[in-house]
This record gives sequence, C-alpha cells and structure tokens, in this order.
Amino acid sequence: MLETQRSILRQLPSVDVLAQRCVEANGVGRLSRQLLLEAVREVLDRKRQQILAADTPEALSTIEVGPEALVAEVAAWLARAHEPHFQRVINATGVVLHTNLGRALLSRAAVENVAELASHYSNLEFDLARGERGSRYVAVVGLLRRLTGAEDALVVNNNAAAVLLALQALSAGREVIVSRGELIEIGGSFRIPDIMRSSGAILHEVGTTNKTHLADYQEAITDRTALLLKVHTSNYRILGFTEAVPRRALVELGAASHLPVMEDLGSGNLIDLGRYGLDQEPTVSEVIRAGVDIVTFSGDKLLGGPQAGLIVGKKRYVEVLKRHPLNRAVRIDKMTLAALEATLRHYLDPDAAVREIPTLRMLTAPLAQVNRRAQRLLRQLKGMLPAGWSVSVQTDAAEVGAGALPLAKIPTRVLAVRSANASAAELERRFRQQRPAVLGRIQQNTLLLDMRTVQDQELADIVQAFQRVSAQDMAQA
Repeated sequence: MLETQRSILRQLPSVDVLAQRCVEANGVGRLSRQLLLEAVREVLDRKRQQILAADTPEALSTIEVGPEALVAEVAAWLARAHEPHFQRVINATGVVLHTNLGRALLSRAAVENVAELASHYSNLEFDLARGERGSRYVAVVGLLRRLTGAEDALVVNNNAAAVLLALQALSAGREVIVSRGELIEIGGSFRIPDIMRSSGAILHEVGTTNKTHLADYQEAITDRTALLLKVHTSNYRILGFTEAVPRRALVELGAASHLPVMEDLGSGNLIDLGRYGLDQEPTVSEVIRAGVDIVTFSGDKLLGGPQAGLIVGKKRYVEVLKRHPLNRAVRIDKMTLAALEATLRHYLDPDAAVREIPTLRMLTAPLAQVNRRAQRLLRQLKGMLPAGWSVSVQTDAAEVGAGALPLAKIPTRVLAVRSANASAAELERRFRQQRPAVLGRIQQNTLLLDMRTVQDQELADIVQAFQRVSAQDMAQA
C-alpha cells in the first residue's frame, strides 16, 4: 500500500462523525437513523475501495474525501434510495414481447381501467343489481366464453399456475400421458415434468423426441390414467423427420377411453395472425372446436394483456378447478382483472384489437410504417451529431419474443449507430444508462435501434439521449 493511500484513508471520518455532519447539513439526515447509517457506511466503504484500487498518485488525486463531498455523496445515496426500482425503458431491441422488459404493453383502455379501479372502491365481488356478494370472475368468464366458444372459463395469476391447478385438480396421484417431444421448459428452469411432479400427477412419457404416434398413447392407457396432455411447443420447433398426433385424433382417443384431453397452448392467441404474414399458430377457438376439454394459455404474450393464466374448456372440468383449494392460492388480483377485462373487450372487434393492443400493433405494423418512424428519427438527428458519428437506416428482422412464434422473423427498419470514439458495446452502455434507458442490440460492432418496438411518442426521448451520449463522446475525445 502506498503511503499516500494510508494518508487519505486516515482522512476518512468515522461513521458517527459523518452521520452527524449529514444531520447538520441542510436537507440531509432528517430520515430514519437506520437508513442514514446505512447510507454513510455504503459511502465510506466505496471510498475505501476506490482509494485501495488507485495505484498511482494521479488516480488518488481524483478521489474527494472532504466533508462537503462526503455529505453530498450520502445525500445522493439517500435520494436514490427513494427512487422506484422499476423505471420506464425504451425498447429498441426489436423483441416485441421482451420477457426482461415486462412483455406485453397494455392498451390505453386497460391502463385507464386499472388506474380507475386501483384508486377507487369497486364491485370486485359485489353484485350491484342484486345487492349481494358476486364473483370476481364474471366479466372475464363471459368474455372468454364469447371469444373462444368454450363452455366455461377461469383465470389465475399465470399460465404455470393454470397448468399446475389443472393437473392437480384432475390427475393428482394418477398418470398423465404426454409425448416426449412436448416436455418443454417454459423459461426460468420451469419444466413441464417439474410442474407435473409438483401437482402430484405421475408423468407417463410416450413416443420419442421427434416422433409420437397415436398408438403410443393407446398402448399407454391403463386404469391408472387420468388425463391425456398435449403441450403446444410455442417456444421451439422440431423440424425434419417428425410426426405428432393431431389434436382431433387425440380428442377422439380421449372420448373413446373416457379420459379428458388437456392442451397447454403457452402463448395462446385469439385471432389468426397468419392474416398479417406471421407464422400460423392455432387460435384458442380452433382448439376448443377440436374438442379439447381444458385449454390453458398466457395473458401477457400474444394476447397482449397482463400476466395471467387463462383456462377455458368444458364446464364439468372447469368447475372441478374452481372448487379446488389451490385455486384460492393462485387467485388473480383486482388490477390484473381490470387490465385483462379491458384487453379482452378489444377482441370483440378483431380489427380494433389490432389497432388498440400495442403487442398486436407492433407485430402487424406494415414495414412502410416502421420505415417512416425510422426516417423521421434520422431527420431529427441529422446535423446535431458530432464528427465521427454515423447514423443510417437499414433493413433487419425483429422477433416476437417470450417463446412465441420462435421461427418468425419480422421485417423491420433499424437505426445503425456508430462512433469513431466509442465501440458498439460502449455506446450500448451509455444509451442504457440514460433516463429513460434506450435499449438496443449489437450486431457486427454496430448499435442497432429497432423502430418496430419503439413508440412514436418515444422519439423525442431518443433524440435527447443522442444529445447526451454524443456530448459525452465529445468530452472524452
């Protein structure tokens, strides 16, 4: 250790001394003693680490340990402690349903409905017409029945919970037959076999990874069988030498064997996205028409609503789920219900749903519209960037995300950003540290900002981020 380091370390005050200085300073120290001491310790620990890491006199000379500087750092720490952890970001990654960024954006109607019911009392479980207790599910159940053709419906807090509830209520202690090629992982290391084990059901795999025949199911059925399960592989595809049992054939086998058939659709969608040039995915109504008894899917993926697990199907099976004790443990809350109801109402007019639900709007936006957004941003940036910067509009491909439509590549326009004074990784870091953060992707040492996932009202924020980042670039040049 350098003698200079020892000298500077000795200048650091004790925790109590610095805390007292903060109390005496204007605007600092009027919070809880515990929080103040935590801030003081954090600041002093960070200073010690900086001093010990500085191995030259020049580096040491930049470290401020005076009373005013330390009090200011404590004040800054306390200010950050009062800021919300979650903050708005601008998604320029080109991944529409970005799991790490919160997946689906809610429509304006859904946001307004949540705000209204979150800030006021509501008729959550009160029948205003009869003046007696009602059901929190009545509105969404009615909408789901109308939109899917199902006899009944139930909603819980996420799709994993929906699958768990259905398996536990219908097959605990008995066998569930499922194709080996459909034993998927749904993210976060949550796997279908694990969920099945947690439910108390006994997994009975049939077939192989790439091929499963109807006879495989037939031969596996015994008096211990409770359910035939089909899992839609929405987050991957097996291509080539493959074969899967059509759902209608599985439904016929279930009926002949007096066994219910359940299908987990994963993403789940209510309209035919093939009309907009996207990969064909089975709609929930198609699966119901095929005769599947229980269908589960997510609310915050292709549906474009809040996180929720939606269950639709035959009334006699849905009723079993409603009465099961686990249903209370995974019950959906009032704000999610408010957002889900508003989202589902959009689907009463499919064309309106595509216009109003941000997820569908981004997925189906014509390339010309995305290009206009990119060109508009490019025009605003021209002339304001310093020498050494290069910004151009290029063609690329966006993704759906959240494990939905894994093979879909959606044509898009990106802003390709380069700087002679900073690498793409450094530019990505600087844009990520803005408020709001601007998140893009790196490709061939170029930062790409994808305009398919950027909202028109966010362009001004992006321009301001460019101003701040380019100013940093000039200062460091």
